Parts: sequence; structure tokens; C-alpha cells
Amino acid sequence: MTEIRFGYAGTTRGQVHYAECGTGSPVVLLHQTPRSWDEYREVLPLLGRTHRAIAMDTIGFGASAPLADHSIETYAGAVVEFLDALGLPEAALVGHHTGGVVAVEVAARAPGRVSALVLSSTPYVDAAARERRRDRPPIDEVEPDPGGAHLTELWQRRQKHYPPGRPDLLSRFVRDALVLGDDAEKGHLAVGRYRMEERIALVRCRALCLGASADPFVFPDLRILSSHLNNPTVAVIEGGMIPLMEHRSSEVCELIARFLS
Repeated sequence: MTEIRFGYAGTTRGQVHYAECGTGSPVVLLHQTPRSWDEYREVLPLLGRTHRAIAMDTIGFGASAPLADHSIETYAGAVVEFLDALGLPEAALVGHHTGGVVAVEVAARAPGRVSALVLSSTPYVDAAARERRRDRPPIDEVEPDPGGAHLTELWQRRQKHYPPGRPDLLSRFVRDALVLGDDAEKGHLAVGRYRMEERIALVRCRALCLGASADPFVFPDLRILSSHLNNPTVAVIEGGMIPLMEHRSSEVCELIARFLS
């Protein structure tokens, strides 16, 4: 199995932590809220067979530097600086959920740096979506309880969206959420403020849109998201859920590797 290597890269926002596997053409992997590089733990050695696969902790998440101002624009700016720090003039980007929104912004602001785009379970955020999200109850924000009831609440909120019999995947999610503490909701709020309809037209690279059919939050956005890109490839993983990268990693990597080749 391809070894996972770890490192830090300097940006003006602070250190960015990352994990990587393999050699060859670089593919940078961007995770959902409130996760970390660990979302791609299973993907890295598989994609690393054919590419230099790099999973970064988005600035403000995981072991990367904390943030005072969470926004998609800030996350994306740190991705561009991350590419600079690693000496990568160009890379393919893979983004899942929040990571897909960040990837759109990177491709919009620095089109010469993104060779291809893979948008997995990525929401389309326009004025209507922003309005729907404005008064939506928190997704991962829980009030700390001295008896630990907040841990159960965090678990139960996500449980029905995770595959049965895989408490290990939920444990990894809870661990990443606890690292963020009061910032666990900040990425969701950043997505809810993003004006994607003004930025996605600036994306020029080829794109693959991946849909997970059992992800009720963003699977309905697959059609409209892909309609705003230039002749994208569209693929659906039937039965795929929110933890698509961990649970269906072989299928995901096969689709990504085929698209990038």
C-alpha cells in the first residue's frame, strides 16, 4: 500500500497541514465541513497509485491554523497559497461538499492553476439557496453539556446519513468536529453566504460532477450545478451517502482516475 506522508506548508494565514501519497500529476483534495484530511484516508493510497494525491486540512480546520474570518473566499485563497508553497504551478482539484464549493472559487479566481475539477456532492448556492439556509437550524453546532450529552447529540444528528454498521466512520466525524469546538458550524455558514452564481461562470477547466444518490442535502443540486459548467462529465454513485469518500472510496477513485486520465 502506498505510504501516507504528512507535512505543513506556510501561507499568510498560517500553517496548512496536509497528507499525501504517490507521485506524478498532483491532485489536491478538499474536505467537507467540519472534517479534515482524514476524510480522504481511504482515497489517498488508491489515487496515489497513479497521481500525487494531496489531502489538505482547509485553513481553519483540522491541524491547520485557526481562522477568525471563515469564508469560501478565505479558504480558496489559502488553497492557492498552498499550491505556491508546494511549488505546484497547476493541479487538479477534488472537493466534497464544502470542499467542492471551495474548489469552484479556486478555479474561478485562479483558472491557470486548476487543470481539472471534480465536484463531489457539491451544493449550488444562489440567492434562493442562501435564503433557504439563512434561518436553517445549525448542522454541527451543539451546546457543550457537562454530562457529555452534546456528544450524543452530535452523533445522532449525523447517524441517519451514515451507513448502518459503520460507527467507525461516525467516530472519525465526531473527532474532527470536536477539534473545531465553537467553529464546527463556521464552514456551513460560509457556504450559506457564498455567491456561487456570480463565480461559477468563470470556471474554464473540464469538470466531473459526482452525485451520491442517498445524500438528501445536495444530490438534488447535481443537475443545476452541472448545468452551469462547460460540458461536464456527470456520474452518480447509487446508494452513496454523505461519507462518500470513506465508504465508497474504490468507486470514487475509479471515476476520478478515469476522468483525469
